[in-house]
Amino acid sequence: MALREGALRLNLLLNSRTFYKFNSSVGVRSLSENVSSTPVTSSAPEIAGDHLIYTQEHFALKESLRKIIDQEINPHVEQWEAEGIFPAHKVFKILGSAGFLGVNKPVEYGGLGLDYSYSVAVAEELGHIRCGGIPMAIGVQTDMTTPALARFGSAELKQEFLLPSIMGDKVACLGVSEVGAGSDVSSIMTKAVRKGDEYVINGGKMWTTNGTQADWICLLANTSDGPPHRNKSLICVPMNLPGVQIARKIEKLGMWSSDTAEVFFDDVHVPCKNIIGQEGMGFTYQMLQFQEERLWAVANILTMMENVIQETIQYTRQRKIFKRPVLHHQSVHFRLAELQTEVELLRALLHCATALYIKGNDVTKLASMAKLKGGRLAREVGDSCLQFWGGMGFTSDVLVSRFYRDSRLMSIGGGADEVMLGIICKYMDILPKN
Repeated sequence: MALREGALRLNLLLNSRTFYKFNSSVGVRSLSENVSSTPVTSSAPEIAGDHLIYTQEHFALKESLRKIIDQEINPHVEQWEAEGIFPAHKVFKILGSAGFLGVNKPVEYGGLGLDYSYSVAVAEELGHIRCGGIPMAIGVQTDMTTPALARFGSAELKQEFLLPSIMGDKVACLGVSEVGAGSDVSSIMTKAVRKGDEYVINGGKMWTTNGTQADWICLLANTSDGPPHRNKSLICVPMNLPGVQIARKIEKLGMWSSDTAEVFFDDVHVPCKNIIGQEGMGFTYQMLQFQEERLWAVANILTMMENVIQETIQYTRQRKIFKRPVLHHQSVHFRLAELQTEVELLRALLHCATALYIKGNDVTKLASMAKLKGGRLAREVGDSCLQFWGGMGFTSDVLVSRFYRDSRLMSIGGGADEVMLGIICKYMDILPKN
């Protein structure tokens, strides 16, 4: 029923003359007039007919998002990159009001109630943002902090944390990684000790995206002394509670416009009702949502890679070396053709995994393969294309240099390449037993 209602609400969006945010109680409400006041036109019908997973509605949704990106985000990217932060509350409110922060979330909490293929389509379109930091921050909100809450959280928790996150009224961050526990989630040390009807939290989290601006954190903490895979819980923790300390804003190699924080918890008291689902199931919940997180990351970086390749083609076509366009040298156009082929192969894997996932299949192996390939291919695309830009590629004035910096995180965040290889080996039954 919810899926049907979500589809009807999507049709209202696509048929409207302006962008709308759907609300389960009132139907639709206008988004800010300065987003767009022109009809949404699309060539989607001709494209959608032969697509593996996208319909006319997918393409029209992408087109609507592209208008917001072009009008509300890309004009400010240079400034936000220079400042080392973007206004998350402002940007998220625009996206939330238009429905893009809850595409596959329940309609009763402000979402559209659509299947995950629509989220993948949104992730692909967000790749048109001319930096990696802002799409990553959006992905943290939509596919890292909220999936477990939407699936397993109580109605009270969803009302307090999920609804405002989908609407863009609250910014969320994810507290999993620690100084001694990055890809090895089982090694986290942060503790939440139960005392009466509260948890008392002590510990710290590292590399927390959105951390300096977040209103709440989806925190993974040890809630017992049991086995590592059965002693962890996910807890919704408001960031304004006494004892929550933003230790510092971390400076990074890339992703400059995305704020990243080190966060400490010193005797932070949180009601026990703030736990997501069952106590001790946090590790399992976190592993489940990794499927969506990794598919989202691949979809996002696909578009970025394609844009870098296309801008490299344009530049090398007009830039001459030895009286010939750089593009006319066989080593250049052959390499660009090879890279584009690899991008299309990765896209096919992503769409195949997505098609299986929305039918209820476990796609952990395929999602891990896609993320592994995505990170490695991004490094190839960034390195090869930057080389073809020559001295200009070594400046900060062009997209390719920013992509070169930003995309390096793909092979580290959300599970390093080596972790992906371990998961793939496990599913292939070739991982040595202990």
